Amino acid sequence: MSGQWRADILGPGFEQLTLPLGDEDGEEIVATLVRSIPSVLLRTVGPLRDVDVLYVHGWSDYFFQTEVAEFWTERGARFFALDLRRYGRSLRPGQRPGDVRSLEDYDLDIAAALAAMEVDARGPRRLVLLGHSTGGLTLTLWAARHRGRAAALVLNSPWLELQLGPIGRQALTPLINARARIDPLGAQPVLDLGFYTRAQREIGVLPAGVGPWRPEQGFPTHPRWLAAVVAGHGRIADGVDVGCPALVLLSARSTPPIRWSDDMTSTDSVLFVDDIARAATRIGELVTIARIEGAIHDVFRSRPEPRAAAFATLDRWMRWLR
Repeated sequence: MSGQWRADILGPGFEQLTLPLGDEDGEEIVATLVRSIPSVLLRTVGPLRDVDVLYVHGWSDYFFQTEVAEFWTERGARFFALDLRRYGRSLRPGQRPGDVRSLEDYDLDIAAALAAMEVDARGPRRLVLLGHSTGGLTLTLWAARHRGRAAALVLNSPWLELQLGPIGRQALTPLINARARIDPLGAQPVLDLGFYTRAQREIGVLPAGVGPWRPEQGFPTHPRWLAAVVAGHGRIADGVDVGCPALVLLSARSTPPIRWSDDMTSTDSVLFVDDIARAATRIGELVTIARIEGAIHDVFRSRPEPRAAAFATLDRWMRWLR
């Protein structure tokens, strides 16, 4: 690890640290850790003063959810968010956004983040993992491979199953894997028609001025990326054990992203939440599934009422950590 913490684009109260990860395919790869630290008083008396939170974003995304950070720092926890390699703050000119061979490759990003978090840790700390969408899948698999590291896992609409469901995934997996071997960086049909972006714009929760970090229809995808994700879905379907209590937050309903509907402003228009809820029962021994009426794909970026319900649910669930 090298470099220094410096001011972040989110403004006062947020800093970022570049985490060099070495060379891959002749290009330098980095991850970026963002932090928000509570006041001295809250670090001393806050109910979660011995907790560190590590947040990982979803596909075609980066960390900008300041309200999520504030939830944790107001309770005394140190909050960290990781922009994975080739995403957001870590995306370098000429790189293929979001490109990865295996979700296990992110072990290096997460290890670098945890090492940086430990530098200023005073005394024992409890780790809470918080993942959204693809980040939820990544952290679930990481926790299962590193049982005992996390005290709790919080998943915000985690992408635990392909949108075609388990039968569709099983039927397509051999074709996906074959394409990944033959043409790993080939073109694929557009997966995102821009409806989720439109839904966020309609309810006024889109970040401003991010340029290529969060394109209207998501990043272009490649066969080897899809094979990596589907392999992760297969491992979830086989059953894993994250080794800690898990909370899975989901919208109450989904709207198929086929054509625009106003329902997309109050439902998940990215994932089929019933399939995700079923898959979530296979990630550990103690899993709480909370369905939030009126929530969109990122439950913490929904309209005020479902957003407040999501934070209230998280607050109630986390009380056992106090």
